[in-house]
This record gives sequence, structure tokens and C-alpha cells, in this order.
Amino acid sequence: MNALLLESPFPSFDLISADQVVPAIEAILKDNRAALISIKQAVDPNDLVQAFHALERLDARLNEAWAPIAHLNAVMSHDALRAAYNTCLPLLSAYETELGQDRDLLRIYHAIEAQQTALGLTPAEGKAVANALRDFRLSGVALAEDDRKRYGDLKQRLSEKTSLFSEQILDATDAWQKLIADEAGLQGLPPTAIALAQQSAKAKGQEGFLLDLSSPSYSAVMTHAQDQGLRQEVYEAFTTRASELGPHAGQFDNTGLIQDILEDRLALAKLLSFEQFSELSLATKMAENPAAVMTFLSDLTDHSKSVAEQDFEEIARFGLDHLGLTEIHPWDVAFCAERLKRHRFDLSDEDLRPYFPAQKVIDGLFEIVHRIFGVAVTAVADMSVWHPEVTTYLISRQGEPLARFYFDLYARPKKRGGAWMADCRNRRRDPEQGLTLPVAFLTCNFPPPVNDQPALLRHDDVVTLFHEFGHGLHHMLTQVDCASVSGINGVAWDAVELPSQFLENWCWDPEALNLISGHVETGEPLPLALLSKMQQARNFQSGMQMVRQLEFSLFDFRLHNEFDGNPGTLQTILDEVRAAVSVMPISTMNRFQNGFSHIFGDVMGYAAGYYSYKWAEVLSADAFSKFKEEGVFNRQTGERFLTTVLEQGGARDALDLFVDFRGRAPSIAALLHQEGILR
Repeated sequence: MNALLLESPFPSFDLISADQVVPAIEAILKDNRAALISIKQAVDPNDLVQAFHALERLDARLNEAWAPIAHLNAVMSHDALRAAYNTCLPLLSAYETELGQDRDLLRIYHAIEAQQTALGLTPAEGKAVANALRDFRLSGVALAEDDRKRYGDLKQRLSEKTSLFSEQILDATDAWQKLIADEAGLQGLPPTAIALAQQSAKAKGQEGFLLDLSSPSYSAVMTHAQDQGLRQEVYEAFTTRASELGPHAGQFDNTGLIQDILEDRLALAKLLSFEQFSELSLATKMAENPAAVMTFLSDLTDHSKSVAEQDFEEIARFGLDHLGLTEIHPWDVAFCAERLKRHRFDLSDEDLRPYFPAQKVIDGLFEIVHRIFGVAVTAVADMSVWHPEVTTYLISRQGEPLARFYFDLYARPKKRGGAWMADCRNRRRDPEQGLTLPVAFLTCNFPPPVNDQPALLRHDDVVTLFHEFGHGLHHMLTQVDCASVSGINGVAWDAVELPSQFLENWCWDPEALNLISGHVETGEPLPLALLSKMQQARNFQSGMQMVRQLEFSLFDFRLHNEFDGNPGTLQTILDEVRAAVSVMPISTMNRFQNGFSHIFGDVMGYAAGYYSYKWAEVLSADAFSKFKEEGVFNRQTGERFLTTVLEQGGARDALDLFVDFRGRAPSIAALLHQEGILR
């Protein structure tokens, strides 16, 4: 039996193999197409709700088979699985296009919309129908036959090329390693990073210390290595990944793919009567138009640029006065910043790491969400996993199961970098199948345990964990029973970061820190002296951090708002954006765009939407300000956020939900105060 065809509350990862992938997807697509014909032929004008549920059922079956496949391809990549995954992409793209351009289905949805009151549709179902009608339009349902075929071809090409973009980043990242024979070559690196490098070498059967481009290794070198030449070598290997430059020049080059992807996106937008891809992207977001996005980003730039310039001047002055650096190169910035932080606040990330053993942080996180939202998280052993380090959990409230999730927290080869939450199962209630509870994948790339010592997290890692768990709560605590708008589904993309960034705030609260910290040897919570230093350093270089994100956001949005097909447009826009917002030195070898998977790999749908991080930060900072007014562990306030935001998913417009919680429209001031930019 093909494990991907089994109906179950969660996937049977112990039974899934690469050779099952293509047969499973082909079988489901064949069954779905046959079922669609039956639904359209047998649709009863007096019972359109039955057709609605039948269509949702087909979507769920396909999604529940594809979700574990896509996840495994991201976290346990190998040649056979990658080949099977890529074989399925055009099949899925073709099927999606068929659905989006099916005029018989469009008529069914129009009929449901027209009769929704008489049919007794819930508000969530009504929102799902409205979204579906919007998506039909965005899928080219009204196009002439030739243009509909062109639309399908463009979608398929984009699916294949964005997947290849991500694959080449992974391959380029895994391809580079550097063996250091003598520990003296790692001077300045903390003991945890040295031990990890030694463990990595042993795993490869080598003597010495092995560096790579995974986040734990790269970050340690850039922040702590005293050898400037080593920092430069690692920096250039990382920033030239998947490009025509660097140690693997041309081998995994994404340059041509970027041009192809931009051309196809522009063609797709024009086919749907949009001037630019940015307009197509905003059709499913909160922002009204491109001008609104540019005004928002420009406003943040105006407030932040001068603060960022002061931040960098401090680094340059410190580098000259204390480190003898007459010029600050890109590979010096993180190193100098860490030394300046230590000098000014008598604080280093490494001072904090022993207080954040991974399991202590996880247990504290669960206690925090229990206090805020009244939910309990318990470990379970009845879910099979794809790697021994993966752990599994159940979320419940007052004894009632709400959801399940997987934690895959540690970096390893053949695992995509970064951190993310993805849905495995969506909450839905079906007249025939009953209630399906949500299941989430929560993935990070923290330094793994070394030897007999538990994994120790930087405070930045703790923030990342809370961020992703905030996404997870949005997905898992939903009480919406219609899959297409439950959890994160149907949520405007520029609001989807609200719960994740919102939960980060508890990483800085003294009472919360007592719950998530405990010295690896003594169990002692974070001492008051360290806590005070950490609080003082919270907004250290916040201006530089702000303009760095604005650089990414402006580059992404302007590129998708101004691209004209000219191959030189990308570099022109990148240069203009950097001139407008960047304060740091930039290497001529830097090809960050070739590794910008958020917008070109489209692994999370941020093309012409990277600004969403900042847009949602305004919402999250303003939402948390209510907790600061009423108490960060105030259960009534937590209950209010739970019922107005987390439980609602995409069943209502995100701005309306925010106003319901906050009592007014959002204000940018809360974010600027939180970041220390407005004092």
C-alpha cells in the first residue's frame, strides 16, 4: 500500500519512500478529475453546499498527500526524492490551472455566492467563496483559449524554475567546506562553535575542524573569528553562492533563472491585465496598491536612515580605535559589532548561550503560551518522524485536542537553510469525514547538540523559535472549520507575520525569561545583571537592522514593480536601493540576489511581498502594546487576542480582526518606539 494514499490524522513518515511519490500524486489527480466531472454533472441547485464540501474534500486529499512530500524535499533532500518531487511539479501546476480556469466550477461558485444566505453558509464559508471567485479571476478564467494555455505554460515554467532556484542554493551551500587542521586557526570562535566544527569533521571521517555555510557555522565565523582572512573567505563563499563568482563559479548559477522568472512573472501579470507583477501580488494582500507600499517603506526609511548611519559610524570608529581597522569591509561588520557590543554593554551572545539549553527554552515556551492562551502542549510518541532528532507534540485546551506539530530544530546537510512553519493538515469539518485537526511542521536550523552537551541557543535563536511557533499557533489554534480559510489559509500575506512577530516579544520580558532560561550546568535562571545588560542592548544597532530589511523589501518590490525585461534592470534597481538606504560597505562580489529564495525560490510566496515583514511588524508591535498596558500575562488580553486573531484564521479581513483586538487602526509609532528609533 502506498503510504501517501493512506487516510490518517498525520503522515506515516516511517512508510513513505521516494518511489511512492509520483504514483500517489498521479492516482490522486486522476481520482480528483473523475470526481470533478461527477460533481459538476450531479450538482443540485437546491443543495449547492454539498458541492462546496465535495470540492473542499478534493483539495484536502491532494494537499494532505503533497504536504509531507514537499516537506521531506526541504528537510531530507536526496536525488531520488528530488527527481520525484520535480516530476510532480508540472502535474500539479497543470491541475491547478485546470481548476482555476474551469468555467463550470466558476458558475457553481457564482451560484453559491448568490444564494449564500438561503443556503445558510457560515461567514467563513462565505469568505472562502469570495476568495475562490477572486482566485478564478487571477487564474485567467476569463481569458481566450490561447491565452489560457499561455497562462498554464507560464505557471508551469515558474513552478519548475523557482524550484530549481531553491535546489541550486541548497547544492551550492552544501558544496563548500573548509577543513582547519589546527584549532589555532579558529581563534576567537566560542567553544560551542569549535566543538561543532570538530564534530562535523569527525562525521566526515576527517581530523581537524570543518567549517561550512550552514547558519551555525557561518554566523560563528562572521561574528567571532579573529582571522580577517578567514572571515573574508567564508563571507565570499556565502555571498557568491549560486552565482557566476566565488569558489564554485558558474556551477550552480541562478543568474539566468532570475531573469527568466522575472520575465515570466511580468508576462503572467500582463496576461491578466496588470501592468506589473507587483499589482498581481497585491491582489491578495492588505496593501491597496503599489504606491501604498512604497509610501510605507519610504516612511520607515525616513525615520531610520539617520539612526542607521550613526550605528555604522560607531562601528567604524570602534574598529579604528580598538581593532586597528582603518577600513571596515563587509566581512568585518558583524565582528566589529560584536566587539562593540561587548565593550559597551559588557555582553556577548556567548555569555547568554549557556542559559538557553534548547529543552529549557522549549519547556518555557510551552508554559508561556499556556499562561497567555490557556493551551497545554505535551510530547507524544505516536507520530512517526523523518529523522531521529524530530520531536512531536499535541496541543489541547481543557483536555480537548486542538492540533499536533513536529519540531525539527537542528541544522544538518541536505536540509534547506532558514526557519519556517508549514501546514501538514488543515482544520476542516466535513459532513462525511467529520473534523480534521490541524498539524504543523516547525523547522529551524539551530546548532545541534555537541558530544554529550545539549544544544545551546543564542538569544537570537530563541527569538526565531518563538517567531515560528507564533506562525504555528495561528495555524493550530484556529476554530474555523472551512479549510480554505482556517489557520493561515486565506490570510492576507502582509498580515501573516502578525502572530509570529507578536510572540517574539515574550523573549524580552523578565518574567518570561525566567521561564525559558536555566544555566546548562546549574539550572539558574538568567541573572538580573545579565538580564539588565540584555535589555539595554536590545536596540543595539536597530537602525542598521531596520535599513537592512528595508533594502531587501525595496529591492523586491521595486524590481517587481518596475521590471521591463531589460537584463540590466535588476542591477540598476539594486544599486539605487542601496544608495538610498544602505549604510554598510558592499563587496562587488556580493550576489545576495542569487540566494534570495524568499522571492525567487518563492518557497514562502514573498515575491513582491517581502515588505510584509515590516508591514506586519507594525501590527505586531501595536498589538503587543496592549499587553504592555494591561500585563504581558494578562489572561483576558490573551483570550481577546486568541478569539479575535488566532482563532479566526482567514475567515475575516486581517485589518478588521486587528481593529477588533486593538480597538483602533494600527499605528507605525509603536514599531518605531519598540525599535528605539523614536525615543
